[in-house]
Amino acid sequence: MNTSEQNSIEIDVLYLLRKLWQKKVLIVFSTVLFGLIALLISIFILKPTYTSSTRIYVANQATEANNLTAQDLQAGSYLVNDYKEIITSDSVLLDVIAREGLTTTPKDLISDIEVVIPVNTRIITISVNSQSPEEAQQLANTLRMIASEKIKEVTKVEDVTTIEEAKIPETPSSPNISRNVLLGALVGGFLTVVMILLLELVDDRVRRPEDIEEVLGLVLIGVVPDTEKI
Repeated sequence: MNTSEQNSIEIDVLYLLRKLWQKKVLIVFSTVLFGLIALLISIFILKPTYTSSTRIYVANQATEANNLTAQDLQAGSYLVNDYKEIITSDSVLLDVIAREGLTTTPKDLISDIEVVIPVNTRIITISVNSQSPEEAQQLANTLRMIASEKIKEVTKVEDVTTIEEAKIPETPSSPNISRNVLLGALVGGFLTVVMILLLELVDDRVRRPEDIEEVLGLVLIGVVPDTEKI
């Protein structure tokens, strides 16, 4: 690439940057507008969701903590996926639905449930989402009790201990208003910048001395000033 081509590219980039600077008010306006729209949607349209979590510990009561071997830990790690499948099984969910008198289906209920089991542990965190904080707590505790009995029945473990009961959440887990506003503002600013750049790139009108050199392939000798603007 020769020097003239490098200069041409540099001038074009600077020109686009100048155009963006000239449109800074529009960019700022779009950023604020999209952020405001995201704020309004988060407050007035999106319904708040509450999450309540409970935790249990699954272990064989016959194995004392001070006699726990590597084989025991390895066997426990193999069972974690079994525990998760049991907790989210239709039989458990149907019992929860029946006990709580819900009108939903296991397929719909499972979409509001999250089961997390950290690696190399037998601690299971069960989280339930609901638009009612009281319902989220009640469902989480009911699911914990029914799942604990089912785990003991299926895997023949002797003990499923409750580490932490579900509590009524004080604040919603979603929507995240600050995150939504930030994303809305970034999207608004980005779209405006892209629109401005695209309009400039597809605009083939001759408006600058550099455009004449580019279109005609001739070296510009001079420019006649517009006396009306002086």
